Amino acid sequence: MNNNKLLLLFFLLLGCFGSRGQDLLKTLEQEQPDTPLYTLATFKATRIAIGQSVETRKKGVLEWHLMNRFWNTPVPSQSFLADRLSVRFALAYGISDRLTLGGGGTTWDGIFDGFLKYRLVRQRTDKGSPIGITVFHSTAYRSDAYPDIIARDNFKNRLTFTSQLLIARKFGRNFSLQFTPTFVHRGSLLFPDDPRNHFALGLGGRYKVGNHVAIVSEFHYVTNPIESRTTYDAFAIGVNWELSDVMLQFHLTNARNLETGTFITQTFNNFNFNDGKLHFGFNFTYVLHLNKKRR
Repeated sequence: MNNNKLLLLFFLLLGCFGSRGQDLLKTLEQEQPDTPLYTLATFKATRIAIGQSVETRKKGVLEWHLMNRFWNTPVPSQSFLADRLSVRFALAYGISDRLTLGGGGTTWDGIFDGFLKYRLVRQRTDKGSPIGITVFHSTAYRSDAYPDIIARDNFKNRLTFTSQLLIARKFGRNFSLQFTPTFVHRGSLLFPDDPRNHFALGLGGRYKVGNHVAIVSEFHYVTNPIESRTTYDAFAIGVNWELSDVMLQFHLTNARNLETGTFITQTFNNFNFNDGKLHFGFNFTYVLHLNKKRR
């Protein structure tokens, strides 16, 4: 009889503690709701090689970007290492963790541009979105007129507008892939039959081969290219090397121009090693954390 009473008392106490344990667990869940687990560093830089990546700068981070492009002419000159050089200087600032504002200028073609990047969707490692999506839009002004342009040369005709949807996914630790639908509107016409609006599809990838080294490649296919001149789809392959707050990018490409809408629609060289049509590119990116809290 006594054993039965003890057994009954044991089950009553077990039920009491079980009920309290469930209440405690429910309280903890309410105090600590689900925290989304976002995928980090789909690409380590805001550019894959020559084109934009899905990445944006965090709030208060200033990016200083230097792009170089070297190539030779069919008739070699006396220049050291390369016959021609184009340089683009650019700055980008993180207004928020999702919104980046930037602009830059290029020496060779005299193009100045400003752009906005907004991270629309972030890839998650839990039950959230399996992809990341960033919207990019730029406005470019060509300060140098085309030598053979057949159009009224005014401010409007020197403008180019480029809009992109950057759709990327990181597959594991080493491999990332990006698909980039692009729309380019050009104010200038080389000839009357040339389209003002261009549609392109970009594909870029990154494969990590070391702790700080990755192989990258890009290809941009234009569905309705310029008709007055023979153009080619822009292609690049190279190596990215990350050094703390510095990113070094080395690549080979057939794209001579550096502004996004221009190199997509106006690449006049094929990707080969003949006739000076292969270009060497070098990007230098440095980030400065302006909102870093002092300890």
